[in-house]
Amino acid sequence: MPFTEEPTGYEKTILSDLQGAWSVLRASVVEAAGFEGWDRALFHIDEAMSWESVRNLRSMPPLILIIRNLCTQGKAPQEVMEYIQEVDGILKEVLEEVHH
Repeated sequence: MPFTEEPTGYEKTILSDLQGAWSVLRASVVEAAGFEGWDRALFHIDEAMSWESVRNLRSMPPLILIIRNLCTQGKAPQEVMEYIQEVDGILKEVLEEVHH
């Protein structure tokens, strides 16, 4: 019986860009830990990265809004805010692609 071989090439998609952006945002919040609400923002980031949210991409925009509000109110570093914008921009592209 032959073994299934692992594919050697992968096609990069907008979804992989979205996953990467969420990962970078998460890492930046962990690195900047200490601003007010950082732990709650991290909880919502993890929720947005969960399988349930990925299966229903339309559940992500409200989570981004919550994360943005927590980080704004908690005076998160500018870098964190820029990564939130990056996630939001890529998600908008993804949702537009899914819509068409």
